[in-house]
Amino acid sequence: MNKNIKRRDFVKISAITAGSMALSNYSMVQAAPKDEKPLRIGFVGVGSRGSYHLDAALGIEGVVVPALCDIKDAHLHRAKRWVEGTGQPTPNLYGKSDTDFVRMCEQEELDVVICATSWKWHAQVCIAAMKNGKHAVSEVPIILTLDEAWEVVETSEKTGKWATLALEQALLESNYAMGVLNMIRQGVFGEVIHCVGGYVHDLRMVKFNPEEEPWRLQHSIDRNGNLYPDHPMNKIMAMMNINHGDRLDYIVSVSSGATMLNEYAKNYYGEGHPYAKLPMAQGDVNVSLLRTVKDKMITLNFDTNTPHPRGIFKVQGTKGVFLGSSGIGTNIYIDGISPESHQWESAEKWIEEYQHPLVKNYNPPPRKEAIRGHGSQGMKTPLTWHLLAQALRAGEVPYFDVYDSVTSSAVSPLSEASVAKKGQPVQFPDFTKGKWEKSSPIDFG
Repeated sequence: MNKNIKRRDFVKISAITAGSMALSNYSMVQAAPKDEKPLRIGFVGVGSRGSYHLDAALGIEGVVVPALCDIKDAHLHRAKRWVEGTGQPTPNLYGKSDTDFVRMCEQEELDVVICATSWKWHAQVCIAAMKNGKHAVSEVPIILTLDEAWEVVETSEKTGKWATLALEQALLESNYAMGVLNMIRQGVFGEVIHCVGGYVHDLRMVKFNPEEEPWRLQHSIDRNGNLYPDHPMNKIMAMMNINHGDRLDYIVSVSSGATMLNEYAKNYYGEGHPYAKLPMAQGDVNVSLLRTVKDKMITLNFDTNTPHPRGIFKVQGTKGVFLGSSGIGTNIYIDGISPESHQWESAEKWIEEYQHPLVKNYNPPPRKEAIRGHGSQGMKTPLTWHLLAQALRAGEVPYFDVYDSVTSSAVSPLSEASVAKKGQPVQFPDFTKGKWEKSSPIDFG
């Protein structure tokens, strides 16, 4: 017990030292040098989520937005006003067709293209950007099919440009995830052998609301699998070193029957409405099991059709376990250290003690107004956007690279294949082509 206490004190001192180093590094990169070229960013999709990214970017010193693309004039001209409101020149607008982003990528001089469209266009936008000499950042998922995944990877390798999910917030913006990652790196949980997560979020109203994201409903009509894996995978892949010393081997996926969307439509629109009787492919609950080549396991839950709060996130190691859930709080149990045997204790003090130095020391100057759009209406630049701008200025790849990004999103089509085969295992492609064996763990140092 004394050894464990001493070890925790040592780790705390180490974390403080590392935090001082991180703070020093942060102060050096917060502002763009006066003589540095501006970061030229183009946006494809400036609706609810896209407008959030646009407003976040406009608050970063040295960022300019020369071009905007959207198929809805209202979104396009709102975004135009936002750009002009910062004193920047009027951006060029693209919205003649669903694929006008190709023309934007061909004609504009940009460093990176941000994609926040409906899912079907994500891979195509990224590919068009890279083929025209631009990096690309996509909202989740980055791909919908394995063919798209391989095309994104091969285009990146051929052009030397990258496409990533660098603005995925589940790891960097979570209240606890970076602290848990630091605890894993410090050996608090021993060897991590199992993680549980998922996209468990009641979206019935969103699917039936034409002002929200009605395209989501079509995916439920046409597809059946774990359709939104990136939020949990963003955290789990970093915590389990997926593609960085280990890789996914195969997936087993099963779904329940589909009744909840029809019941919701019946209550909302009436029994005679087409949606009340329209067959839905997507099971109300999907559970997918993933096994790695080093015998670790991941459980992913997907449920957007039933009434409930958010789901749980769990990290199980050989020395202890972490359990977190929105609205319920965070709990931890460390064998031989937790005060009561086989009983949870609050994880708040642990998260505070082991909070990652990057998060602890990130303190940018406050913005004049809260960020608009669908996201955290915070008064400071999101850490995800800070790191993206930093990577672009340094000519580096963001922490979640092209291989990580397509691996995360590929859970979706592979789960569909397993569900269609009544839960039979489906092999997971090695998008890294063997690079995972020598790739270092994701690091924010």
